[in-house]
Amino acid sequence: MAKTRKVPLRKSVVSGEVLDKRDLLRIVKTKEGDVFIDPTGKKNGRGAYIKLDNDEAQLAKKKQVFNRSFGILVPEAFYDELIAYVDHKLKRRALGLE
Repeated sequence: MAKTRKVPLRKSVVSGEVLDKRDLLRIVKTKEGDVFIDPTGKKNGRGAYIKLDNDEAQLAKKKQVFNRSFGILVPEAFYDELIAYVDHKLKRRALGLE
């Protein structure tokens, strides 16, 4: 009998939904205070997740959710980069490249 693998679940900091880790995007804050997108999901640092969705990325910018999650002031440019990245990933998925 095949053993069923446990599906890793994470909670989106924007909507609060608990989803499969593969449907989320990890944002990392390092000890130095740098905040960046982690496409691999394996970088060192404090991680926070958002759903791969344009509306959720826009809401993250509007609410400044990573300022609260990480306890630092995240630059506005990061949120713009995040929105562009999510849009790019969704277009790639729609084309069947991922």
